Amino acid sequence: MSVRLSSARTRSALRTTARTSAELLLILVMLSVALWVLGRMWSVVWPLIVGLLLTTLTWPSARFLRRHGWRPALAAAVVTVAFLLVVTGIVALIAVPMSSQTDELTDGVMEGIDRLREWAAGPPLNIDDGQITSALDTAMARVQDSIGSVVNTVATGLSTVVNGLITAVLGVFLMFFFLKDGPRFLPWLTRQLPGRLATDVPAVALRSWETLGSFVRSQALVGLLDAVFIGLGLWILDVPLVLPLAVLTFVSAFVPIVGALFAGFVAVLIALVSNGLTDALIVLAIIVVVQQLEGNVFQPIIQSRGLGLHAAVILLAVTLGGSLAGIVGSLLAVPVAAIIAVIWNYVREQLVDPLEEPTAADA
Repeated sequence: MSVRLSSARTRSALRTTARTSAELLLILVMLSVALWVLGRMWSVVWPLIVGLLLTTLTWPSARFLRRHGWRPALAAAVVTVAFLLVVTGIVALIAVPMSSQTDELTDGVMEGIDRLREWAAGPPLNIDDGQITSALDTAMARVQDSIGSVVNTVATGLSTVVNGLITAVLGVFLMFFFLKDGPRFLPWLTRQLPGRLATDVPAVALRSWETLGSFVRSQALVGLLDAVFIGLGLWILDVPLVLPLAVLTFVSAFVPIVGALFAGFVAVLIALVSNGLTDALIVLAIIVVVQQLEGNVFQPIIQSRGLGLHAAVILLAVTLGGSLAGIVGSLLAVPVAAIIAVIWNYVREQLVDPLEEPTAADA
């Protein structure tokens, strides 16, 4: 028996597909415009995001003081000053021991260079001092030829550092105002919005705030695990400056990719100049193993529990964020994905039909 397609159903399916495609295309256009506007306002948006992340980290302390009768401005000021003191203490904890051992580290670096030259002079390389000097002269000539690009690179780096400092200062100021006036924001927002928006937008904002708090706490836990395991390995190998390196590892965990690379490079360098090549390679292996465990086990599991996202979703979000926006994209990928999930869950809750109670007639 032959089967023929229904022309009416085919036309209906095509119309539905075309209408759905047009609606999706319109949504994509709206998202593109929103992202373009966000990019144009990034100099304001980025400090705002930093301020919000810092506020999620310090809000429990401010809330504790407010609940014990402190005025909002005083509580916010005390917490902000305490936060700055903690940051200063962390910097001092890292910088002071390193500066006190600068001479020792410098001697170790020079000794390491001498060992490297001795190794290169022996078999199988058999590179003598004349060849090394010639290579250095060639490298210096190339640097001099490309001095313009080097200057541009240095200027770009200095500009990035200055912009980072400005962002950090603005983020701290915004943190103070968020700590001081944050609880009044949702009631104010409710009064400004009409109709249904007065209920929906504050509800989504509150859930998003809670999600950001979960993200910061989970990131801190991941950084703590990194610091403990790497610090334990450094302590077993008797590498100097174990505590500053562990603190540096914890702090750098809040900056994806670059933070881990920087902390690992510093730890391997100190192990090389103080303990030798073998211990440096062991430290490198420990850091690689811990970083792999963090990226593929600790971080997905901890953040998936705290944010309500599957571990695979977190891995894909970090990969996509890094490919689209580099380091900043990697940093913001997980909280953005979690906030999108919050919005989606809220919209789905509003669209679900309420369950009808069975009546006596149905029974």
